[in-house]
Amino acid sequence: MQVNIPNFLTFFRILLMPAFILAFYWPSRYGHLISAAIFAFAAITDWFDGYLARTLKQTTKLGAFLDPVADKIMVAIALVLVVGEFGTAYIALPAAVIVCREIVISALREWMAEIGKRTSVAVSKMAKYKTTLQMIALVALVMYRPEGLVLWKILGIILLYIAAIMTLWSMIIYLKTAWSDLTGSD
Repeated sequence: MQVNIPNFLTFFRILLMPAFILAFYWPSRYGHLISAAIFAFAAITDWFDGYLARTLKQTTKLGAFLDPVADKIMVAIALVLVVGEFGTAYIALPAAVIVCREIVISALREWMAEIGKRTSVAVSKMAKYKTTLQMIALVALVMYRPEGLVLWKILGIILLYIAAIMTLWSMIIYLKTAWSDLTGSD
């Protein structure tokens, strides 16, 4: 197993998730703030591990596999916590869109890899922007407390909807790219 700084950061990001959950449910007025800080720190390590892997030329097969898995784990856990906390359809809807897209695109990438065309559905710049918006939205929504500043809730919801729209858009682009392979047509 190749353990280098980028891979260590990816593993560390996954290991932060139990602390993120525990802080979220910590019965203190600072629990959500601490939880949001942990999530934000994990999100920053996501950017940083990719930057270091490219800069230090330490890209590995393990890192290429584990980095998107860590991202999906983070987002899924945060979405579950936020949907549970808000308990409303207007939060559950974009959360469901985001989760469904991740399942579809993960399956598409796996299938395209099986037929030797994995690179045709490689991560796009728009997908990176979408992930960034998701992370910011989730930090804001995790930080929000009913007795707190409503701005975090408003900002989080707006960004979550924009991220959900970008999620659908990027899924359409990926599916369009793979469509001839999926349908067996030209």
